[in-house]
Amino acid sequence: MNEAIEVRGLRRDYGERVALPGVDLTLAEGEMLAVLGPNGSGKTTLLRILATLLRPTAGEVRVLGCALPREAWRARGRIGFLGHEPLLYRDLTGRENLRFHARLHGRDGEPAARRIEELLAAVEMERRADERVAELSAGMRQRIAICRCVLHEPELLLLDEPESNLDAEGREAVGALIGPDAGTRVVVTHDPERVLPDADRILRLGAGRREMVA
Repeated sequence: MNEAIEVRGLRRDYGERVALPGVDLTLAEGEMLAVLGPNGSGKTTLLRILATLLRPTAGEVRVLGCALPREAWRARGRIGFLGHEPLLYRDLTGRENLRFHARLHGRDGEPAARRIEELLAAVEMERRADERVAELSAGMRQRIAICRCVLHEPELLLLDEPESNLDAEGREAVGALIGPDAGTRVVVTHDPERVLPDADRILRLGAGRREMVA
């Protein structure tokens, strides 16, 4: 089985503050990694480095066989990233946002349109998808953001609190897109009870330490 993520001695500093104090981890294709820890422990920093959005201060990082940051351009289009912000244009509708992101990934025409409608139906947003994102609730925006994240059928999902703002109905609706059947995943969470049953590996961060649990 190939390694989807390989990290050795990963360190990230913000000035004099150490956000990540030397992290080692591996994740095989098809596995799910749960990243746990208190606020400020470096969970989001780790995810953003894996998503090619931040450069590490030190260490080696390979994602989908690509050395970061040197080969970030090769990995970027194969990753689905869901951060704290939904990365949606508030003045566009949900459907318009998805069409825009499809074009960014080189997808257009009827196949892209079908994919968008399938995703909207999966998260039960097809009837609200023509409303401006600014007019949607936080939970509805999260559903659209998850559609954006998986739209291009990425090989690796990087999910930062993916169930944020979702009620029980919303969590069930997005489960098929980002749950156990979604392939290789890294999930940052403050709610271990919801993700640990599906986790193949666990990384605990906090108080200047890191602990990888097989």
